Amino acid sequence: PMRTVAVLGGGIGGLAASYYLCRSPQVTKVIVLESSSRFGGWLWSTRRPDGAVFEHGPRGIRPAGAVGRNTLNMVDDLGLAGEILPVTYSHVASKNRYLYVDGQLHRMPSGLSGLLRTAPPFSRPLLFSVAMEILVKKSKKEDESIHSFVSRRLGKELADIAVDSLCRGVFAGDCRKLSVRSCFPVLYNAEQRRGSLTLGMLLGSGPTPVVPPGPLAQRSIKESWAQWSLSRGVESLPESITDYLQQSRRVQLHRDAAVKHISPSSSGWTIRLEDGVISADHIISALPAKALSSALPPACQSLIQELQDISTVTVAVVNLEYDGSILPVTGFGHLVPSSEDQGLLGVVYDSVPFPQHNRPNGQTTRLTVMMGGAWFQEEFGAPEAITEERLLARATEAVQRHLGVTAAPSWNRVALQRDCIPQYYQGHFRRVESMRSFIKENNLPLSLIGSSYDGVSVNDVIFSGRTAVEELLGTGL
Repeated sequence: PMRTVAVLGGGIGGLAASYYLCRSPQVTKVIVLESSSRFGGWLWSTRRPDGAVFEHGPRGIRPAGAVGRNTLNMVDDLGLAGEILPVTYSHVASKNRYLYVDGQLHRMPSGLSGLLRTAPPFSRPLLFSVAMEILVKKSKKEDESIHSFVSRRLGKELADIAVDSLCRGVFAGDCRKLSVRSCFPVLYNAEQRRGSLTLGMLLGSGPTPVVPPGPLAQRSIKESWAQWSLSRGVESLPESITDYLQQSRRVQLHRDAAVKHISPSSSGWTIRLEDGVISADHIISALPAKALSSALPPACQSLIQELQDISTVTVAVVNLEYDGSILPVTGFGHLVPSSEDQGLLGVVYDSVPFPQHNRPNGQTTRLTVMMGGAWFQEEFGAPEAITEERLLARATEAVQRHLGVTAAPSWNRVALQRDCIPQYYQGHFRRVESMRSFIKENNLPLSLIGSSYDGVSVNDVIFSGRTAVEELLGTGL
């Protein structure tokens, strides 16, 4: 049996891994080491005294697929089901998503009529692209950029506008550099296994993990949820896991505990902190790749190099609150392709999907403006030199230009999320394979989890924690 497992990083990945470790009788002790003064990482909410809630990181979480069900099962087990705020597919926030192109908002085509009509900014009906797509030959390349993949199969226009915007919304990244295989494995597999995206989507394209739905996940299917949040913000999830771990007799949670160095020992690892040393039989690292690389010993040089090659981007997240109802359209929000405005990624109309997060008295509108990402440096310069005033000015100016809002916001919060989203460039899957082979060949008692490797979504990160624990303990949890 594993005696002591050290989990490096107390973001949602490290907390999830600790949660799954805790549920196994094989583990005697779990030690969680978090360098900052709080747990939860990028899941970070502000709860204002008047009841309003603002998200500085991920907001809506998707219930779909095995990884989505897995998270809902966890929410259920933690007793959070009563706090869930679902948004169904029939909700206006799910139906209406906009693109800001050529200085105006365009509703993204949806539903059957959306497939058949020509809807600006597109010059032909989507159905045309989809029908032609079935005839496109399968690529022989083992990986390619998202832009190249979509241009080849669905046409350059969709790649330049819709996919460019989507990659900015999801990864804050550049679809010309991001890997289709690692960022959208479902699309890559559809082409590989069925020769077509359309056929792959219709017929299914390959094995997915089996996660039986618990009561909450069953409810999400029955009520057809598109996304969900929690009544006190998504930070309630890491908080509940932290409470659960604190109540377990086997977990030690350490904050303000930066890992300085780790070195192999006869029994596993010696972990050096600022003020002391910890021994562990196994390490689950939920640290960002670069942070882990700087703690590894010189004997791991090839691993260190590969970890350093995983890039991240910085995103400025500006929460704004306006008095009254100020939106000219209603929906989830709008995205902005890089050809329109490189620095501005998109605006989320938070009050539409989650009106429960508005303050209870008086009509207000909450918006979140996302800026920078892969374009941060060229738009704003070095992240350490930028001022909050400049970011706030840029965000309010965009709201004015894109949405015609002339009023100034009555409340704001600027968060500069440095290195928050890893970028899976072409060949990312090879790099991750190679890192894991190095670990295996050298019998290192080390697992790599978190957003640097197998998916950046909250669901992916939680599932990576579960997978690592299952592999470590040799059981299905």
